[in-house]
Amino acid sequence: MKAELTFEKALARLEQIVAQLDAGDLPLEEALKLFDEGSELGKVCSSVLDQAEGRLEMLIEGKDGNPQVAPVQGELGKLEGERSD
Repeated sequence: MKAELTFEKALARLEQIVAQLDAGDLPLEEALKLFDEGSELGKVCSSVLDQAEGRLEMLIEGKDGNPQVAPVQGELGKLEGERSD
């Protein structure tokens, strides 16, 4: 993938590929090429999102009642576990 490929460009291209594949009117060889391209774009998007998640911080209430900053990765899992769906 190109170094200048942004998340937004990768996602937009991935959406185009999904639409083309969903249409179901492509020759098998072309569909496989698009699938491979889409798979690579999915990896790029996932990597960018993982990096962004690692940089996020979340303001939470500490045990002493005062606000504290925590990495979002650890706290999101705790919050999701607390849900009562």
